[in-house]
Amino acid sequence: MTTPTPARPASAPAAGARAGARPRWLTTELVPPVLLLGLGVVVVAQAATIAVPVSAGTVGPRAFPYAVGVLLLLVGAGLVVQVLRGARAELEDGEDVDASRGTDWATVGKLVASFVLLALLVEPLGWPVAATVFFTGTAWSLGARPWWRAALVGLVLAVSTFVLFTRVLGIFLPAGPLEAVLGG
Repeated sequence: MTTPTPARPASAPAAGARAGARPRWLTTELVPPVLLLGLGVVVVAQAATIAVPVSAGTVGPRAFPYAVGVLLLLVGAGLVVQVLRGARAELEDGEDVDASRGTDWATVGKLVASFVLLALLVEPLGWPVAATVFFTGTAWSLGARPWWRAALVGLVLAVSTFVLFTRVLGIFLPAGPLEAVLGG
């Protein structure tokens, strides 16, 4: 486990920083904990709107959302305190990503297109076909070659999840034109 790196003392501003200006790391380090605090507030507020039936015992339907919301608030507050006391995250050295390269927007676009196709095709063509297209497109976008192998793996996964959800769990997934073969 790595320990946080202490912040530069307030009396020693970074090179090129304006006097009295907030260090950039402080702003970027505070974003996740503040988002956690906000999420905690939303969860607690939404938990308060849950209707509790008269038949509910001591632990009603609000207990779990309240617990999650309070934990989010506690973790967010703890992280804010740590950041304000000078704790900073260390840069990752072990990642196999070249940080100097920019975002590959073509790959991002292909991934988004695969997801949009899933959403558009799931009703008319059913889960097995739509999930196969999604898996194939995603794997191809991320560099899987040959594409037909990704399609074959996607088909096996899609049919397996379809059978698991519909037969074992009893959760409806559309079969589309394959309903005669797979049953719905």
